[in-house]
Amino acid sequence: MTKPNNLNTEFELDGINHVALVCSDMERTVDFYSNVLGMPLIKAVDLPGGMGQHFFFDCGNGDCVAFFWFADAPDGAPGITTPVALPGLGEMISAVGSMNHLAFHVPEGKFDAYRQRLKEKGVRVGPVLNHDESPMQVAAKLHPGVYVRSFYFSDPDGITLEFACWTRQFTESDTDSRPKTAADRRYAVTSDTR
Repeated sequence: MTKPNNLNTEFELDGINHVALVCSDMERTVDFYSNVLGMPLIKAVDLPGGMGQHFFFDCGNGDCVAFFWFADAPDGAPGITTPVALPGLGEMISAVGSMNHLAFHVPEGKFDAYRQRLKEKGVRVGPVLNHDESPMQVAAKLHPGVYVRSFYFSDPDGITLEFACWTRQFTESDTDSRPKTAADRRYAVTSDTR
């Protein structure tokens, strides 16, 4: 199964250029993303005025994961800026405007081997989640209704990462859910300041 490739009729977009995250220790981040995950470091920038650094890692297909290191960055807050736990092991909610997790597409045939390889490298990984349309939306075993398989793990700063592989093609019926609005939230909605 290959990843979806749907035509955008408004803009000629060719994937993600980069996603920019914030780390507390660039040296440790370079070690994890380059040595543990194997992503080549392709650009390193020292920001002006001693503000920090901005490093780019190639995550495949010309897409990048970038990190800022800011000298004056406050620490993240689990349960606000990141989920409290890995999906499948606990609460996965994070705040509006936060990045909940970053998923990397992996080949379906290498999914289980990649999970084992991360474990061998000392990375704590969550359980395999076979996402389907069941009431809990996850199955213990792979079956024809599973549309994506995934597992989650964290980088050294607690950023939730996911290895995922699509397992079937999508149809029009896969988009039948009505989008919710701010009025549907159970949490008090504050005014938008943007």
